Amino acid sequence: MTDLRLVAKGERQLKPLVEAALANELRLIEAGMKQAMNAMRAFEKKYQMPSQEFLSRYENDEIEEAMDFAEWIGEIRLIERLQEKAVTLRDIRFES
Repeated sequence: MTDLRLVAKGERQLKPLVEAALANELRLIEAGMKQAMNAMRAFEKKYQMPSQEFLSRYENDEIEEAMDFAEWIGEIRLIERLQEKAVTLRDIRFES
């Protein structure tokens, strides 16, 4: 567990401001995941192959290099990174 202490000058309460910023960031991440998932599904449909199978075959050099495949891999990796960020944000708790 990582602790973080925020101190502000002035009277304004930080907790509501930070909670709103985290909620907004989570909404942006979820919107990005939705776009990346739609792009990934389009590749799956186009090439008639689930992404995990594609990734396994690509990493085993069973598939030739192509721009579409580089983009597909990019979407898969983006989804993974965004999911990790979303989990981290959802796990943040404020002490009373």
